[in-house]
Amino acid sequence: MGIGDDIKNKAEELTGKAKEAIGKATDNDKLVAEGKADQAKAGVKQAGENVKDAFNGDK
Repeated sequence: MGIGDDIKNKAEELTGKAKEAIGKATDNDKLVAEGKADQAKAGVKQAGENVKDAFNGDK
């Protein structure tokens, strides 16, 4: 996996965590849900990259 992919996935995860935290602080359930969805999406992308790396023998 490229370092760029790692950074993009981590940024998406952190954005999701921030959205979730702001949503909880402001009692905004929609923002909490969006944050959790962003985190899940980043996790799925990361898992896909890990599978590709394992298949290609990169790690």
